[in-house]
Amino acid sequence: MKRFWTALVAASLVLALPEFAAAQRSSTAAREARSANAGAVGVISGGASGTYIRIAADLATVLDGDDLRILPVIGRGSLQNLKDIMFLRGIDIGIVQMDAREAMKDAGLENEAEKRLRYIARLYNEEFHLLAGPDIKDIRDLAGRKVNIDVPGSGTNLTARNVFAKLGVSPEFVTNDQATSYEKLRAGEIQAVAYVAGRPVRAMADFQEGGYHLLAIPFEGDIAESYLPAKFSASDYPRLVQPGGTVDTVAVGSILAVFNWPRDTDRYRRIRRFVDAFFGRFDEFQQPARHPKWKDVSLAAEVPGWKRFKPAQDWLDRQGESAGKAHPAPAGRRAELGPSSWRHPSDLLTTSRLQP
Repeated sequence: MKRFWTALVAASLVLALPEFAAAQRSSTAAREARSANAGAVGVISGGASGTYIRIAADLATVLDGDDLRILPVIGRGSLQNLKDIMFLRGIDIGIVQMDAREAMKDAGLENEAEKRLRYIARLYNEEFHLLAGPDIKDIRDLAGRKVNIDVPGSGTNLTARNVFAKLGVSPEFVTNDQATSYEKLRAGEIQAVAYVAGRPVRAMADFQEGGYHLLAIPFEGDIAESYLPAKFSASDYPRLVQPGGTVDTVAVGSILAVFNWPRDTDRYRRIRRFVDAFFGRFDEFQQPARHPKWKDVSLAAEVPGWKRFKPAQDWLDRQGESAGKAHPAPAGRRAELGPSSWRHPSDLLTTSRLQP
C-alpha cells in the first residue's frame, strides 16, 4: 500500500509539472509586460526627413532606462500631432509648432484643446524653408505657380498658408508629402517646396541639382505678428546658399506638448517621471552628439496662450535660481532666435511672460 501511495504522489507530481511550468512562464510574462509598460511614454514627432524625429530620437537615447522608456512615433505634422495627443491611445507627448493650436478653431476643437493640452517646455525655433528652381528669383515670382506645402494637417501646410497670405502672394498650393515634392521639383512639375523645420534639414542639405536655391522671405507687413526673423547661411546649406552669403527667412517656435492627464492617474505619474528626467538631465542634450537645435532650448521660457503641465512648473519652481549655469547661443545668433531661445532657465525663472 505504501508503494502504491508513493507511486500515486509521484505520478501526480509528474502530471503537475507542465502546469506548474506553464504557470511560472505566465507569471514571468506578466511581470515582463508590467515592467515594459510601467515607464512607457509615447512621443509623436514628425516625418523621417525632418527635425522632430531626430529630437524624439535624442529623447529616447538620453532618457531610456530601467523605469522610463521613450517610444518615438513618426507623425504627420503639428496640427495632426495635437489631435493625436488629445485622442490617440498610447500618445502622451508631441513636438508641435506654436502656431498650430490656432487651427483648432477651424476644427471645432478649441475648447477641448484648452482642457486637454498643456506644454512641458518651449523648444527651439523652426525655420521656414522655401526651395525653388533656377527661374524663381523672388518669392513674388511664385504668384500663380505651383508650391508644395506638405500634407494637410502638417505644420508646414499651416505656416506656409499664413506666410504667403501675410505677404499677399497667391501661389497654387499642392499637398504632396516632402519626399514626393522633391522629385516633382526636379521634374519641373512644381516650382517650389516649402518646409518648416529646424535647420539643417538633411533632405534639403543633400539636394544637389544645380541652380536650385533657398528663397528669401521678407520680414515685413503682418509677418512680425506671428513669426521671428531668421537666416540661413552657407554653413547650414553649402549647396543652396552662396559662400559667405545669407538668406533671410522667418521662424516659428516649437514646443513639447503633453496631454493633461489627471493627477491621480498612472499616465500622470509617468509624465512626471519623464519631466524629472528630462529637466534633470538637460545638460546631456547639449552634447555634440545631440541635434544642434538643443542648444537653442530654454526650459523655463513661457509660451503665450498655453498652460504649463503642473509637474514641469513644480520642477522649475523648486529649482529657482539653482536651475543651472547659462548656455547662451553665440551672440551673432541671438537677434534671429529671439530672447526666449538663447537664455537659460536660470536667467528666465523670474520672467513673467516671454514673447514668441
